[in-house]
Amino acid sequence: MNIPQSSLPRVVIVGGGFAGINLAKTLANKKVQVVLIDKRNYHTFQPLLYQVSSAGLEPDSIAYPLRKIIKKHKNTFFRLAEVENIDTESQEITTNIGILSFDFLVIATGTKTNYFGNKSIETYSMPMKKVPQALNIRSLILQNFEEAAITNDKAFRKALLNFVIVGGGPTGVELAGAIAELKNHILPRDYRDLNANDMEIYLLEGSPRVLPTMSEHASKKAEQFLKKLGVHVKCDTFVKDYDGKKVLTNSSLEMESETLIWAAGVTGNPVKGLHGKSLLDRINRYKVNAFNQVEGYTNIFALGDIALMQTEDYPKGHPQVAQPAIQQGELLGKNLIKLIEGKPLKKFKYRDKGSMATVGRNKAVVDLKHYKFAGFFAWFVWMFIHLMALVGFRNRVVVFFNWCYNYINFDKAARLIIRPFHKLN
Repeated sequence: MNIPQSSLPRVVIVGGGFAGINLAKTLANKKVQVVLIDKRNYHTFQPLLYQVSSAGLEPDSIAYPLRKIIKKHKNTFFRLAEVENIDTESQEITTNIGILSFDFLVIATGTKTNYFGNKSIETYSMPMKKVPQALNIRSLILQNFEEAAITNDKAFRKALLNFVIVGGGPTGVELAGAIAELKNHILPRDYRDLNANDMEIYLLEGSPRVLPTMSEHASKKAEQFLKKLGVHVKCDTFVKDYDGKKVLTNSSLEMESETLIWAAGVTGNPVKGLHGKSLLDRINRYKVNAFNQVEGYTNIFALGDIALMQTEDYPKGHPQVAQPAIQQGELLGKNLIKLIEGKPLKKFKYRDKGSMATVGRNKAVVDLKHYKFAGFFAWFVWMFIHLMALVGFRNRVVVFFNWCYNYINFDKAARLIIRPFHKLN
C-alpha cells in the first residue's frame, strides 16, 4: 500500500464518515501515523442526500474530497481501498490493494440499507444511502415524468406518477416533502401536458406515527405539514412485497407504482475478522465499552453507527445520527494519545444537542431538551445548523446560494438526467 515506515504508532481508520474524519482531525499532527481508508475518495454529508435525490442540490455540494480534509496533516495518509478482513493476531488488515499492519485499528464503516431479508424489495426498490443512489433516484423521478408525458396508457401513467416512500423517519419525511414540492411547483410549469393532480406521493410507516424517534409534538406537526403538501401518510403500514410494479402491504392498501424508495432502516456494515458472535447485535453493530473499545480487544475500536455502546440512558445504544459519531471521533482521538502516553482514558458521554427534520419550504420540526417548536423558525434553525455542519467553505456557499435561489423562484435547478437509470423488468 506504499505507506512509509515510521517509528510512530500507526492508527488505521476504516471509513471516512463523520466519525472517521473527526477522529483524523483530532489526531492531526500528533505523534502518531494515521492511515485513513475508504472505498470512496470523498466524505458524504448524508443529511442532505435527499436534496440530491429531489433535484435541489448537485452531489458536489454535499461531498468533500477526503484528501483535501487531511492535506495539512503531516503524518496522515489516505488510501482508496476496501477492507476485506482483519487479522487480530498479526495486527494486519487485508484490503483489495494490499495488506497493512496497525497498532490501533478504528472501524467507522457506518451502515448500509436494511431490507429485513426481503429479496424482492432489495432487487426492485430504490435505496438512498450513497451519492450514486441519490442520483439514481433523481434520474428515475425525471425519467418517469418524461415517460408519463408521452404514454397513452392511463394506467401506466398513473403508475409512473405514483411515488411510494417506505419509512417515516427523518429521511423518509424529508424526501416525501421534497418530492411533494416537485409536484406542486415543478410539474405544473415544466410538464404542462401532464395533470399534476395525477401525481400521488405515499409515505408508509410501520409504527403508529411518523418520526417515531422524535417527540409526539414533532410527529404530529410533521404529519400535518406533509398532508398539507398533499402527501398520503399511512402509519401502521408495512410493505410485504414489491415486484417493481405493485406494492403489497399488511393492510388492504395496494397500489401500482414504478418507484418505491426504501428508507425503512439500516444495518451495520461490519468488517470480517473479529472473533465471537457476541461482538455483533441484531443490526450488526460492534459491542463497545465506554472508551469505544470493541468487546475483547484493547487496540481495536468502533465508532458511530457501527458501534453499540449501551448505557443507562441509552440501553439500545446511541441514535445512529451524526452527533454521536462526531463526538465519539473527537474523544477517541484524545484517548488514543492518552493510551499511548499511559494516561487514564476518559469515558464517552453523549451530549444530546436535539433532533430536527424539515418537511419542506418554511416547514420543519425541532426537538431540544427543554423546548420543542415547529414551522418557519424551526425551518430556519434546521437550515442554519445543516449549513454550518457542511464540510468546506465552498460547499456552504454553494448550498446557501442554491437554497436562496430555490426559495425565491420556487425552483429546483438540478433537474438533469446526467446518467439515465435503467430499472430491472
